[in-house]
Amino acid sequence: MPRLTHLASRFAGSLWPGGPPAADDAWATRHLGRGEVLLWRRMKGFDRRHAVGVARRVSAALGSQATAPVMAAALLHDVGKVDSNFGVFGRVVATIRAAAMGAEKAAAGSGRMARYTHHPSIGARLLQDAGADPLTVAWAAQHHLPPTQWTLPEHVAAALKDADDD
Repeated sequence: MPRLTHLASRFAGSLWPGGPPAADDAWATRHLGRGEVLLWRRMKGFDRRHAVGVARRVSAALGSQATAPVMAAALLHDVGKVDSNFGVFGRVVATIRAAAMGAEKAAAGSGRMARYTHHPSIGARLLQDAGADPLTVAWAAQHHLPPTQWTLPEHVAAALKDADDD
């Protein structure tokens, strides 16, 4: 039930137009390299608002250990969603479809539904092409995997996952 509550909350927040407030946007971009900022700008406003919240929680949890690559990982973990170009309702359909069919079937093919389902690997590729730190790239690829498959330091990955609540 917590996942359903989380998804309902994210849906409601997604209906609000625009990105994060200017101060939050400026705070976020200070943690990103030039190529990463270009990716940040491609993300939907509701994704950027969510990412700022994740990054602020990571910063609070890790303090001085919230290095630039860790903050970029928090801010850009969902950047692969830009490839599907789904809005709110397309994402709802994709999420329900994946839950009903199973992730493997939903990920089959090359259409927008499949690209949305594959957003972790797509995001990792986009970040690598943008010159992101390997830690940032790894978290984009691994943020939906079980902890046994994470390659980041355990406390960093746990802080990122806990902050995302996704």
